[in-house]
Amino acid sequence: MSKYTTGELAKLCGVTVRTVQYYDTRGILIPSELSEGGRRLYSEDDVKRMKVICFLREADLPIDAIAQILREERPEKVISLLIEQQEKALSEEILKKQEQLEKLRELKTGLKNRAAFSLESIGDIAVIMEGKKKLKSMRRTMLLTGIPVTALQWFAVIFWIVRGIWRPFAVWLLVAIPWGILVSRYYFRHVKYICPECHEVFKPSLKEAFWAKHTPAARKLTCAACGHRGFCVEIWGGDEK
Repeated sequence: MSKYTTGELAKLCGVTVRTVQYYDTRGILIPSELSEGGRRLYSEDDVKRMKVICFLREADLPIDAIAQILREERPEKVISLLIEQQEKALSEEILKKQEQLEKLRELKTGLKNRAAFSLESIGDIAVIMEGKKKLKSMRRTMLLTGIPVTALQWFAVIFWIVRGIWRPFAVWLLVAIPWGILVSRYYFRHVKYICPECHEVFKPSLKEAFWAKHTPAARKLTCAACGHRGFCVEIWGGDEK
């Protein structure tokens, strides 16, 4: 079985020799044996124990707490639970960092798409990014609710063509028209627009928004603040009632 000196153990575990010596004096990592010359020698089990101690220190546990855990009859149960908690915390931290990275990339792309930008334009991009997920979620919900209506439409049209019976199409109209009105009201109640001219956020009337020319991300409107008419960027407007 391999034996390791204090220096070798420190190198294997990525700590200083002084750290190993300190753990020895605290009684949580006692060497397995001493050489004839009085040098401390550590076994493979000691290496594993040292790695556990290093993990517990990284988890911000004080030395006294580590000593108590290692004295338990089944310390692996406590350590396993700590590992799970640390794994969860790290996963959440990674997710948060990924979201921050995505925001930076979107901001970078947004700035590249503008011939000139100002502090106001950067603010616009920040507002757009903030509500992007909520907009996507709302649009996805609307799409899912629209699938049965679309399926009914195709059934009614095919039935009319093949069988010459128009009543299913009339039923579809009775369903589609109220659905369209409700969905439109719901959608425009939850969105607002940023004017590219004065950078103000405004909410147009339902009639204007419904009939305006639009792209997936913008709609041609008249700004309520400065009167500019043009394509205004659509953003999440909050859960208004």
